Amino acid sequence: MGLTDAYVQGTGKLPELFVKIRDGQAPNQFTTQLLKDWGFTSTNDRLFVPLLKALGFLSPEGKPTPRYHAYRDHSRSKAVMAEALREAYQDLFLIKANPTKDDRDAIQGKFRSSHNATDRVSQLMAATFLALLPLADLSKTDRGSQKEQEPPKVDLAKPEAAAEQRAQALGIPTLHYNIQIHLPASKDVGVYNAIFKSLKEHLFEI
Repeated sequence: MGLTDAYVQGTGKLPELFVKIRDGQAPNQFTTQLLKDWGFTSTNDRLFVPLLKALGFLSPEGKPTPRYHAYRDHSRSKAVMAEALREAYQDLFLIKANPTKDDRDAIQGKFRSSHNATDRVSQLMAATFLALLPLADLSKTDRGSQKEQEPPKVDLAKPEAAAEQRAQALGIPTLHYNIQIHLPASKDVGVYNAIFKSLKEHLFEI
């Protein structure tokens, strides 16, 4: 999703909506009835649901996602929102890393061209995005809610170590051999020299 086309008409209610999400218990299913219980009784408030889906707070079926639950942690909420905005509005961040309300015209133009939207709809899309910005801290990244982690770096200069690291990264079991050598009791140093010479030839020079 490069640029969501979800928007709301009552953008002034967005801060209150996310306060309700952050401070309330997560429901099993997010419904319009829940919105009414929270005081969002206007028919326009129903547009909050598709916006929450676009931001990754709700699944397509309307169930709270891990991002929804992560947002309820006050210490992480702004970072979680920043991650959500970067995903849902990725194309805007390609234009400017830290967009502000001063970029309204460029933002609105991007919505208009990307979605072939009318002036009115593109205004609402831009207003929705700009209303969400104060809820995010774009300087932070919420690594706790990332879906994937970077794979471990592999030292290609050491093929055996690289193969083992790749196997561990993929969860493939690896075999390790533990060789024990029981030396015979002997006072003849030549016996031990012969044993170690054989070990060198057959084990260490393969």
